[in-house]
Amino acid sequence: MQEVDLDPFIPPDLGDLPDDISEFMNDDYLLGTDGLFSDLWLNCEEFNIFSDPAVPVELPCPGNHQQRQVDRPTGKANNRRKRESVPRSRRCNDETTPSRPKRHRAAGKPRTEAVQVESAVTQSTDAGSEPAETAGLTTTPPKILHFHPSIQFITIPDAPGYQVVQALRLSPPVIRLPLPNTATTPTYILVPAASQTCNHQVQPLSPVDGAVVPVQMSSSPPGSLSDTASKAISSPCNSPLSPSNEMSPCKDLPLPQSPTVLDIPQVVKDYIQEVKAHMSQTCQDMDEGLNLTSHYVDMQVSLREILRSGKNTNKCLDKELVIMGDTERQQSFLGKSQIFEGSNGDKSRRYILLLGNAGMGKTTLIRKLCLDWSRDCIPQFDFVFLLDGKALTLTTPTYSLQTLLLNLSSFAPSCMDPEEVYTQILAASKRVLVIFDGFDELRDYEILLQTQEKDLVTSLQKDSKSQTYTVRQLYSAILQRVLLPGCTLLLSTRPRGTASQLLRRADSFLELCGFTPTDVETYLSQYFTDPALRTAALDCIKNCSYLHLLCWNPGLCRLVCLVLEQSKSLEDLPRTLTGLCHQVLCLKMEKDSKSTHSQAEVQTQTSPQSEEETQTQISSNNQTKRCHKNTQTKSRAQRRRRRRWAKKEEKEENEWDGGEMKSVGREIVRTEERELLSQLSSFAWEGVKANSSILPTAQTLSAKLKAFGLRTRLLLSHPLRTRQVVSSGEWEGRGRQDKDEMGGREKGDREGNKGRKDDENFDTSDDHIVSWANPFLQSYLAGVHLALSRNVSDRTFLQTLPFHSGPKGRRRPQREELELTQRFAVGLLFHNRIELQRLHSYTEKSFRDIVVSKQALVTNHLEGLSHCDLSPAQVLEACHHVYEASFTHGDGSRDSGGTRLVSHLAANLPEVLTFHGVPLNLPDVFTMQKVLQRGGTEGRSFCLDLEDSGIQVSGLRALVGLNNINTFRACIADVITLWEQLEQSGEEGLLRGAVSKFKIHPLKATQVCHVEHLANLVNIHMHKRLLESCSQLDSILAEGVPAVKELHKLEFELGPEKGPLGLPKLSELLPGLHNLQHLDLENSKIGDKGAEKLADALASLCSLEILNLSQNCIGDHGVKKLATTLRDLPKLHCLSLYSNLISDEGAESLAAVLPHMVSLTDLDVKYNKLTDVGAQSLGTSLRNCQRIKTLRMWNQCIPYGVFERLQQQDSRILWH
Repeated sequence: MQEVDLDPFIPPDLGDLPDDISEFMNDDYLLGTDGLFSDLWLNCEEFNIFSDPAVPVELPCPGNHQQRQVDRPTGKANNRRKRESVPRSRRCNDETTPSRPKRHRAAGKPRTEAVQVESAVTQSTDAGSEPAETAGLTTTPPKILHFHPSIQFITIPDAPGYQVVQALRLSPPVIRLPLPNTATTPTYILVPAASQTCNHQVQPLSPVDGAVVPVQMSSSPPGSLSDTASKAISSPCNSPLSPSNEMSPCKDLPLPQSPTVLDIPQVVKDYIQEVKAHMSQTCQDMDEGLNLTSHYVDMQVSLREILRSGKNTNKCLDKELVIMGDTERQQSFLGKSQIFEGSNGDKSRRYILLLGNAGMGKTTLIRKLCLDWSRDCIPQFDFVFLLDGKALTLTTPTYSLQTLLLNLSSFAPSCMDPEEVYTQILAASKRVLVIFDGFDELRDYEILLQTQEKDLVTSLQKDSKSQTYTVRQLYSAILQRVLLPGCTLLLSTRPRGTASQLLRRADSFLELCGFTPTDVETYLSQYFTDPALRTAALDCIKNCSYLHLLCWNPGLCRLVCLVLEQSKSLEDLPRTLTGLCHQVLCLKMEKDSKSTHSQAEVQTQTSPQSEEETQTQISSNNQTKRCHKNTQTKSRAQRRRRRRWAKKEEKEENEWDGGEMKSVGREIVRTEERELLSQLSSFAWEGVKANSSILPTAQTLSAKLKAFGLRTRLLLSHPLRTRQVVSSGEWEGRGRQDKDEMGGREKGDREGNKGRKDDENFDTSDDHIVSWANPFLQSYLAGVHLALSRNVSDRTFLQTLPFHSGPKGRRRPQREELELTQRFAVGLLFHNRIELQRLHSYTEKSFRDIVVSKQALVTNHLEGLSHCDLSPAQVLEACHHVYEASFTHGDGSRDSGGTRLVSHLAANLPEVLTFHGVPLNLPDVFTMQKVLQRGGTEGRSFCLDLEDSGIQVSGLRALVGLNNINTFRACIADVITLWEQLEQSGEEGLLRGAVSKFKIHPLKATQVCHVEHLANLVNIHMHKRLLESCSQLDSILAEGVPAVKELHKLEFELGPEKGPLGLPKLSELLPGLHNLQHLDLENSKIGDKGAEKLADALASLCSLEILNLSQNCIGDHGVKKLATTLRDLPKLHCLSLYSNLISDEGAESLAAVLPHMVSLTDLDVKYNKLTDVGAQSLGTSLRNCQRIKTLRMWNQCIPYGVFERLQQQDSRILWH
């Protein structure tokens, strides 16, 4: 017997364990596991699942069940988690099986423990002896081998030749079991340092071949730190006690393969299931009573790319989103299951940016993802937390990371054991998804990515629960990966503005693409359940082009459905965005008025009925007395006539009084509505200026105004649970009660948002945030304030109008909500004044003066613009403004002022209209089409540049079909798709125009796909037919594609990273560009191999005049191959080989062909590696080249004196 002293230990932070730790288990990487496992006792219930043959047990000390004394805490709160219930069949009920010692409470005594240690009898691996042993012990229940509670084992392969070695005093505390020539994962037994000082007599165990210790022999309680660590490196189904699997319940399951995912404690699993059940119920609610399950339309999500801005991309840190063409966008569509997966087998996406304009459905998609997770459709995450940008209004430092996730995140129920859940979140952060929603712009995230103070970062990294932080600090720490660095982040925002930091951090960019025509029909079919209404709505929207195109935006599609639901005819439908929002607002106010009047009528009907009953009773009593007195003089008929006459007079009097009261009451209600609407409009404008959808606090916003906004559903109330999470012990006493209270409160909040009937239903507590329900209605009300409010002076109104930037230059993109507000303000000024009466409370004369004055300001401002100096985005804004002003009344016939504006714009637009880099959606194309058509009636013709605009093929078809469009540029792939569609539909006239009008000169290829699209176009040109066409189209493509024939300049600007990838395609298509004159491949890093490929392709370019091969890492071998080709180009007059790797050998190759290049006038070989030898060779060859005007060849390898002497000999040799 040997005496062992066990020392105390402290649990360390294990972190994430790798799949294979064999490379770390040596003298340099031995791990100290002091205090890794901290349980006090081993429960036999945890091991009774094994049914292997029992093993004789020797006891090191007398008694099979040595008791240990435990001093339980006497406090009210017990923070220990309860032991999981075990089925009765699995409990230890045999007398021979060691049972769990009872715990005795000894007041005032320190907590001690005496652990019973049993000696293990090893089991032989001999195949012949094992059946005998098993047969002899089949009726004896298995006995459990008890080890010291601090020892933790990991399953090793069930094969002969392995043995368990027990060390009494370990240094270092890691035992390595050699596993030579095995295919299984190496296995290690981690043994902690000595525990608390106590003396035990332990018999040393001699290892025997074939003895394997089960991993279940761990003494850690479920949910403890040691239990979490043990489950991280073990599996529920492990090797049995014997190599034989005949009696093992896990015999059909494979052996564990070093799992990397932490096993989740049962209490955390229960919480996750509770979260999923709660989320499945709460996240389905959409606006205005719609349900996510029944009204969700699966919208396409495209994968966006980023491009470094500037020609020298390796020196520029700014990144911009690449605007894809329609064809390429459709090829990049992703399903919801692919959002978190890497492309082409790469790593999974960890920092995802979800882009979409206002109303595109970012929040709806996030709710759908949460719903899918709650239904186990996204299994890669154990936790999903939705953090709302509106919580940034909470500026008090009252949160830690634990309370932020478990308290403030949306759809999170009350947590019964927050400590255990939070521990699991930190231990498995890679299985955590954090979603940020409610930020309006990229710039909002950029502010959160600003560098924090060093002390704050250090404090956050410690994650001290005694310290609290603001929501902004915690949000910033998560976004900067200070907290939860391994989690997956999903951020939703609008694509306006530049955010270099965020674009550099994100590894995936997704964009919502809006509704397709099929999606619109699906949405309307789900919205209108009545077949008759559905058919009528579909017919109406197809006959109203602009409304149909507006439905591209899901938020606007919802507003269109509201209007279609109440419209009686096609003439009642709006023709502009201003008219649409105006009708929606009027419908909401009418609905609120009806509900308010119905409640008032119920109240007024109740009081007159009671009064009438009282008067009737009094009258009947009086008449009874009179009748009793005059019974002999009056007949019954006379009494009936008098009663009827009295009732009639009383009824008429009551009706007159009631009608007068109703008319007065309605007028009072309307006046009050106008005042409340005016206040809401003012708040809407303040929110647009501040780029915020959140209204002021309760001190500024009156309860009556809140109630009005919530009744009309112009506003929404968002509850924020600001109460802190309580500890586990406190939950045991009051958890159920608080949970019911919070659940009832959340239910009440959801019901309150669906519609509040009176002021008393609104919760005015500070933990509610009031925000605008719809961004379009907020901008519309802000436009109402600008256009129709007397408080906005003419000078202030003029300053809010766009196009004040002056001459063309770099201009900061204008925010989307501000653009909408300006558009609505202009549209309202030219709207029908009778329809605007409900939006103001002025007299008719005052209102007319306001409108006329601001109309004149708008007209003078728009007519005074210098349209040639407007940027492409400003030209598009001008088209929207004049369309809203001119077509508000349908054909614009009633409004001469708006008609004059569109005519003036069409007459003054520049002939070449470029929208390069400006995203164009279908409503944008529609407004442009109207303006261009008006220009056609006045004899104007235009050339359109639609490259990098993302225009859809249907919009491209609408613009190309205009008779006054001379030429157009667009994405080559989209143009080819348009040609194919026109050919399939048999529209030969449109196809002929689309082919003849298309131009690509000059062409700048900035992406690999651009080169691929050009190759397809050249292929069509060479074969003189479309690639997927069976007919030759002799009449249209007999001479090839005019755009290819007219291409004279090609700039290959893919940069050093993608240049080598696009060069093979370029080499293939160059022989088809017979008329190419200028080829620029600067900074493409093609190298010698690329130069060889390029040399073969250049041989067919007989019209080439300028060739730029600067900064391409071309050496002597590449120059030698190029030289033989360049000497045969008859028109080449400018050659640049600036900043390559050409040395003296390459210089001699050039010197040999220079006299044969009869058309060459300029040669640039500066900043290469040629020395004075190469310089003198070129100088000597230059004497025989009379047509060369300049030779630039200076570099640091050429001595100054040599270069100066060469200059003196020939003045055509220049420094720069």
